[in-house]
Amino acid sequence: MASYGMNDVKNGMKIIVNNEPCVITDTEYVKPGKGQAFTRVRYRFIKSGRVVELTMKATDALEPADVMDTDMEYLYSDGEFWHFMHPETHEQVGAEAGAMTEASKWLKGNEICVVTLWNGAPLIVAAPNFVELEIAETDPGVRGDTSGGGGKPAKLETGATVRVPLFVSQGEKIRVDTRTGEYVSRVK
Repeated sequence: MASYGMNDVKNGMKIIVNNEPCVITDTEYVKPGKGQAFTRVRYRFIKSGRVVELTMKATDALEPADVMDTDMEYLYSDGEFWHFMHPETHEQVGAEAGAMTEASKWLKGNEICVVTLWNGAPLIVAAPNFVELEIAETDPGVRGDTSGGGGKPAKLETGATVRVPLFVSQGEKIRVDTRTGEYVSRVK
C-alpha cells in the first residue's frame, strides 16, 4: 500500500496511527532559515476524538487508512445494534452504541445517514443535518404566546428533548437541526 510523505499530507486525509484510524485536521509546512524543512501535522483519532500533533521530517511516512464515508438508510434498532442498509446494493451493517454517539436520539426510521466505514465496519454514524419529528409531550400553548420571549422544553417521539417556542403545541411536527439540537421551524 502507498504511503504519504511529508509533502503529500493534506487536511481531511485519513491515516492510520497505532492501528487506529485518524483524520488530519491541520498541516503546516515549516522551512526554517537554518536546518531541515519539516511538516507539522495535527490529527484526530476518529474513535476517541483525541487530538495529537506530529512533526514529520522528509524521511517520515504515514500509512493511509481504508476509511470511507457512505450514505446509508437507517432501518431499525434491536437494542444492541442499529441496522443500516446501503440503498443501491441493499447490503446491511450493524453499528454498535459507541459508533452512534448523538445520532441515536434523532433517528426513528428510514433516514439517510452518513456512515463512516473502516474495514467494512461502522465507525461513526452522523444523523442527517435536519430531521422532522413529532412532539410527544410539551406544555400547552396559551393564547397570546408569540415567537418572541423564552421557550419551553418539548419531548420528541424519539425521546430527545429540545427547546421550542411557546406557540408550538403537542402533536405538531417540527424540524430540528441535529448538529446543534435546536428547533428550526414547524412542518406543514
